[in-house]
Amino acid sequence: MKALLLLATLATFAKAAPRRIDLWPEGVPGLKPKPSAEKIVDGRITNIHHPSLLVFPAEQPNGTAVILCSGGGYVRISANPNGDSSTRLLNRLGITVFHLKYRLSDYGHPAPLQDVLRAVRTVRSRASEFEIDATRIGVMGTSAGGHLSACAATLWDHPVGKTGATLDAITARPDFAVLVYPVITMTQAFAHKGSRDALLGKSPAPGTAELMSVENHVRKDSPPVFIAATMADRVVPVENTLAFYQALAQARVPSELHIYPHGDHGNSLDPRHGPTATWPARLEEWLRFQGLLTPAKDGKP
Repeated sequence: MKALLLLATLATFAKAAPRRIDLWPEGVPGLKPKPSAEKIVDGRITNIHHPSLLVFPAEQPNGTAVILCSGGGYVRISANPNGDSSTRLLNRLGITVFHLKYRLSDYGHPAPLQDVLRAVRTVRSRASEFEIDATRIGVMGTSAGGHLSACAATLWDHPVGKTGATLDAITARPDFAVLVYPVITMTQAFAHKGSRDALLGKSPAPGTAELMSVENHVRKDSPPVFIAATMADRVVPVENTLAFYQALAQARVPSELHIYPHGDHGNSLDPRHGPTATWPARLEEWLRFQGLLTPAKDGKP
C-alpha cells in the first residue's frame, strides 16, 4: 500500500513539473565563449545564456496559448518554477502558458527580441503537439517584459529578429498582446532608464534607441492589444502606456486601455489599491470578447 501511495505521489509530481523547451537546440546565436552560470537570487534569474520555455498547460485547455514575459528591467526575470499569478490566471481560463526565459543585459539588443520571436515561431510550429490553435498565440508581459511583448507585436518580421534559422520562415506575429505597466519608449524623457541602459547600453548604437521605442512601429496589421497601467507608477511612468495607446489608436488597431489612479509598479493586485486589483477581470472579459476563451472547433487547433 505504501509503495502504491509513493508511486501515486511521484506520478502527481511528474505531471505537475513544467516541461522545458530549449529555444535554440541548434545553438544559441552569439553565445558567449565562456558563459557564466545562471544565478537565482530572491526568486529571480540572472546570467541567462540558454533561453527556454517552461510549459504550463491548462487543466481544460481551449486552444489558446500565451508566451509570458516577466519583467525585471532586462537585468533579471522571475524564477518561480510553479508559475506566477499571471500563469495561474491564464491557466484558469483554459490558456496554455509558455513562460519565456530570455537573454538579458549580458547580451543586450537584439538577443531578447530574437528570443521572444523564436518563442512565437517555436510554439506556432508545434501547435498540434501542444493542442493549441496556431492562430491563437499571444504574448503577455509586465514592465520590461511588457516592452518585449510590445516588440513582438510591432517588430515580428524585422530582420534583426531573425537568425537565418529554418524557423524564420514561420511568422512570429502574435495574434494578441497583453501589456501590464509596460516599458515602451527608449527615446522619450519618460523612458525607463534602467531598462534602456540594460538593453541598449549607456551609449546605444545609432538607430537602436529609435528602433526599440515601439510606439514608433505600430502598424495597421499589429495584433489587438490589452493594456493596464496606473497613474501612481513611479518606476515606469504612465506616459509609456499613453504613447503606445495613442499609436495604436492612430493605426486603428483594436485595443483596450485601463488606467487606474492607484497601484504601485508590480503590485497592482493588492486589494488596497481598489479597482486597480480588478484588471484581471477586465482582461478575462476582453479575452472572451476576442473569442479566445471559446474552445477551438472539435476541441482541436
